[in-house]
Amino acid sequence: MTLDEYLDIGETRIIGSHTFTADEIKVFAKKFDPQPFHVDEEAARHSLLGGLCASGWHTAAMWMRCNLLSLEKTPLVWKGEGPAPVFGPSPGFENLRWIKPVYAGDTITYTRTNLSHRALATRPGWRMLSMKSSGFNQKNETVIEFDSTVLIQFG
Repeated sequence: MTLDEYLDIGETRIIGSHTFTADEIKVFAKKFDPQPFHVDEEAARHSLLGGLCASGWHTAAMWMRCNLLSLEKTPLVWKGEGPAPVFGPSPGFENLRWIKPVYAGDTITYTRTNLSHRALATRPGWRMLSMKSSGFNQKNETVIEFDSTVLIQFG
């Protein structure tokens, strides 16, 4: 088994779905993003967005939750030589876009595509995995997308 096979390079995986309720949207927003269109249904109806919608940060946080739950549910199995790769921290993300609002009642299905990996010259034995991540609503419209990276100890 190669590292590319282990990481399913180029394969898009559904990592989970989440339905956003009005109560959940308001609770999250009151703590982390208390704008009227996230916390007040009447104000949201009269806003540019036209209805109560989840904070973009809430939408992104649910991607992370689905990502971790998917790895717990279906752990990667290393069948190559030597020790199994170990996932480390993420050094960040880029190109975060909240393309469409996520309204109360919307179900978002999240995906992850591992694109490539490269050795880190400054950290021997570590590689940088690049990914494309997205979320789609029940109409199959993209609502969130971003590029991210994670460090992997390998070799």
